[in-house]
Amino acid sequence: MSKAIQWVRSLIFMIIIYAWMLVLGLVFAPYALFSKKGASRACRTYARSTMWLARWMVGIRCEVRGSPPSGEVVIGAKHQSFLDIIMIFAAIPHGKFIMKRELLWTPIIGMYARRLGCIPVNRGKKGVAVAKMVKDVAKEFAEPGQLVIYPQGTRVAPGSYKPYKVGTAVLYEGLGFPCVPVATNAGVFWPRTGIMRKPGLAIVDFLEPIESGVQRDEFLVRLEDVIETRSNELMREVGFDPDEAH
Repeated sequence: MSKAIQWVRSLIFMIIIYAWMLVLGLVFAPYALFSKKGASRACRTYARSTMWLARWMVGIRCEVRGSPPSGEVVIGAKHQSFLDIIMIFAAIPHGKFIMKRELLWTPIIGMYARRLGCIPVNRGKKGVAVAKMVKDVAKEFAEPGQLVIYPQGTRVAPGSYKPYKVGTAVLYEGLGFPCVPVATNAGVFWPRTGIMRKPGLAIVDFLEPIESGVQRDEFLVRLEDVIETRSNELMREVGFDPDEAH
């Protein structure tokens, strides 16, 4: 398939999945407004249907490896694109995300994020943001679930590097839960910017948990090492060398 045809298919795909988000969001809204279960069902339906459309329309196959957790844990995940978000959410039973506060004001997404119990963070005030995040998370965990946080704080393109922030370690310490690292290569096929979507095997890999009680500095070193090492392996598995990307 030529690049021009793939680009057109990618454009149509993007239009469809955002239109589908609006449709599903409105259809499920009466249910989701009064029920977290309704909000979760809507988001899970969207995630699974988007992965199906990705395979059918642009040739992206999605594969989840490892053992997605079902108990109370912190999930520290590599974040390369929107695709890894929906793959993780579809794989766990009660996912809630640490998210930037601006998304709360996004139509449809904001309402569902609140209903799922996602925790907004003001990234402009780092010290205050971390303290408030811990307080809000402790309150939210009156109901069990899996808390997903992106240790680098943003999407990072394959082959690029951003340091791991302390917020994940603070949550890990404060909650006293194990942390499940998650690696991915999703950004190779579904980049964080642009229209083009490339065919291939997008993988999200749930790795061995880091037990609770590890000291903060050691925890951050272990978390970064396992996520970055495994993500690089997954990228090389599909023919992308992160060392040659930049």
